[in-house]
Amino acid sequence: MPALKKIALTITSAALLSGFALSPAAAADKDTSDDKQPKPPSTMSSLGGEQLGKAGTQVNLGPGAPVLPKKLSGRSWIVADAESGDVLAAHNSHWRLPPASTLKMLFADTVLPALQPTTLAHKVTENELSGVGEGSSLVGIKEDHTYTVHDLWLGVFLRSGNDAVHVLSEMYGGVQKTVDAMQAHAEELQALDTVVVSPDGYDAPRQVSSAYDLTLIARSGLQKKDFREYAATASADFPGEKKKGKKRESFEISNTNRLITGDIGVDPYQGIAGVKNGYTTHAGNTFTGVAERNGKVLLVTVMNPSAEESHAVYKEAAHLLDWGFAASGKVTPVGQLVPPRSLDTGTGIGGKGATPAAGAVQGPGGKAEATHASASNGSSGVGTALAIIGGLLVVLAAAVFLVNRRWPMAGRTHRTETDATETETKDAEDTGKAGKSAEDTGEAGKDVEDAGKDVEGDPEGAGATASAAPTDKP
Repeated sequence: MPALKKIALTITSAALLSGFALSPAAAADKDTSDDKQPKPPSTMSSLGGEQLGKAGTQVNLGPGAPVLPKKLSGRSWIVADAESGDVLAAHNSHWRLPPASTLKMLFADTVLPALQPTTLAHKVTENELSGVGEGSSLVGIKEDHTYTVHDLWLGVFLRSGNDAVHVLSEMYGGVQKTVDAMQAHAEELQALDTVVVSPDGYDAPRQVSSAYDLTLIARSGLQKKDFREYAATASADFPGEKKKGKKRESFEISNTNRLITGDIGVDPYQGIAGVKNGYTTHAGNTFTGVAERNGKVLLVTVMNPSAEESHAVYKEAAHLLDWGFAASGKVTPVGQLVPPRSLDTGTGIGGKGATPAAGAVQGPGGKAEATHASASNGSSGVGTALAIIGGLLVVLAAAVFLVNRRWPMAGRTHRTETDATETETKDAEDTGKAGKSAEDTGEAGKDVEDAGKDVEGDPEGAGATASAAPTDKP
């Protein structure tokens, strides 16, 4: 071999060996397992604190604080103290993602106070159901049948019924009016990552929220007694089909929140008191929950876990709640849940003048009885029903939220019964119905590529009894 060629080969070999020695990672096969997972935007809102605007997991562990749970796969999640508003830990909490049926929390927080008393009865028309997206989760409402507002809210909270949402929207004044009111309320709450397109969370272009926003919305809703009680109801009787010459029967509906009712592989979470779960093909699984332990009340939101195990969203939420209760007082908050915009606290963490995230698109009586069922083995409760008394008190000087609460002990299952057969149907004008056309009510979800895939209520199979109307499909 010529001398020059030997020298060239020697130099080349030395260079390659040197490269491997200095950068061993370059010699290893690249891990491409996460390449297909969407990445959070480089710029997110920092509302509530600078750390909350950063991508990735944010936590400030102090002495004695437990480490975060392993294998958390949610694209976005947050754990916060419901009373103080302290955000204990977060992961891409301002990432704007499709919310699925967790958006129904905003719907309820906006509309529920206006439709009173809940004994108000309404006869459903064909037009009111025409805009329900194909494949939606349904409670089983029939046209030309009468339901009370109370019945309809049970359908929304327990079965995530888009049919119930659309009827209530029409009673409120129409779908578009409802969407506009929800957007305005989101902005008042400073849920500025949120863009509302459909009142039920059905996949629709541009409709997004964030773990941070959904937690703000849940916190606001839980200040309303009706909201708390519906969210904590494990099961209820829902009016069935009226047959000529026969007394109207009912069928049982169960809450699709698996941390309340449990399921195969998921135990009821002790102290759980709501709030809302969701699923669509675009959003994946989403969940916001509230729980109490030893006098501490925590909120958790998990959006779109990538783990393939069954009920991953509930399991990861439960792990985060366990961590939050153990870590409380041992971590430095990474941010705050801000107060509503109308409350100018002067603290710089919220109030008037807050701005949306970069690139955000801005848009314009009978009560439910809280229930807590026994677990299948009879040894523990489905979760303690939340009964926060007095609501949210805003201490302006300290800009701190406080919640007065009472926590009943777990007991036997009991259902909330309704009887729409003996209640007179009210005229549509009395209930605020605006008579919107099918074009208005059919707006949500029409442009979705995977129309008909919306099964927010419970994609993994459990549902109402056999007498119930359509069950959710995977």
